[in-house]
Amino acid sequence: MNTKKFAGIDYFRFAAAFMVIAIHISPFTIWNKDIDYLLTYCLGRVAVPFFLMTTGYFVLAPYILSDFQKQHSVRKYIKKNIGLYFAATIFYLPLSLYSGNMPHSIAQLLKQLFFDGTFYHLWYFPAAIIGCILLIFLIKKSLRTAVIFSIIAYVIGLFGDSYYGIVKDVPFLGTLYDGIFHVSSYTRNGIFFAPVFILMGVLLANCNSSADGCPVTANSQFHCMVHILKLGFVVSLVLMLFEGFLTYTLKLQKHNSMYFLLIPTMYFLFQLLLKIPGKAPAWLRNGSMLLYIIHPAVIVVIRGIAKVTKSTKLLIDNTFVQYLSVCVLSIIIVFFVTVQNHKQLRLSP
Repeated sequence: MNTKKFAGIDYFRFAAAFMVIAIHISPFTIWNKDIDYLLTYCLGRVAVPFFLMTTGYFVLAPYILSDFQKQHSVRKYIKKNIGLYFAATIFYLPLSLYSGNMPHSIAQLLKQLFFDGTFYHLWYFPAAIIGCILLIFLIKKSLRTAVIFSIIAYVIGLFGDSYYGIVKDVPFLGTLYDGIFHVSSYTRNGIFFAPVFILMGVLLANCNSSADGCPVTANSQFHCMVHILKLGFVVSLVLMLFEGFLTYTLKLQKHNSMYFLLIPTMYFLFQLLLKIPGKAPAWLRNGSMLLYIIHPAVIVVIRGIAKVTKSTKLLIDNTFVQYLSVCVLSIIIVFFVTVQNHKQLRLSP
């Protein structure tokens, strides 16, 4: 697939990264906690599903459409993300030691490595890797198997997330979820959360050709007309905001990463982004993952600056200023790192 045709996707990568930063700061609480919840923990929850769908669309779909012959992109993706996960783990090791977040047993280490993440935002890497591997195995059996599993897993995950208050006191279900949370602190992981969005990316992929016998055919039957996309996105988003705020006010949530209406919202949003052609700047296209990885370290830096300069009231207590400061400093770092890497690649023999 030619990245020159996907400016909408590439620009939204950065927008999604900014949403993740907001989730870790809650920038609008300085004005109103309810508004912050709607904007940050409802609207902002489209960010990670978007990243997962790009994986399904650009990485997994070409492999599946080749009848599992073109393995290079999938192997490269898994290898790259394992490398990034390892590098980020080492990078955040001093902060993990300082915060006392180090595992105290082999079981805790495995739980962090495969589900919770070795730092609070790094859970995405094992989730994406496990989700991809799981879907490859399921789609090789049949696409129907993959679809059924992904939907059932997501519903199970929902009741361990935004709807946990409904099941936590039900004897059998409460015990079931206690077991799940013994292995993974949340259900937003590579088993319950990631597969459905990666699979949606696969189904939305519209490749030029497909091999005979491929379980996913290359066609546009899973797509909609633009006017339907716009209407569907607005309606789904409004209903998702209502769903999120309702589960929040009723105190049903253990966490707030998963909503029923998040699936149709992402279905319409991703297609709308695909309709935007053009080419995004290389540093922008390649920098969203770096932005995702480094922003917690930048948050620590901003807090350190605030203490040294005695400007805690401005840079920390004012969550919106803190958010803007973290975003600006993170962008500056990402810009110089990606531009420098690009120059080195051009100069290398």
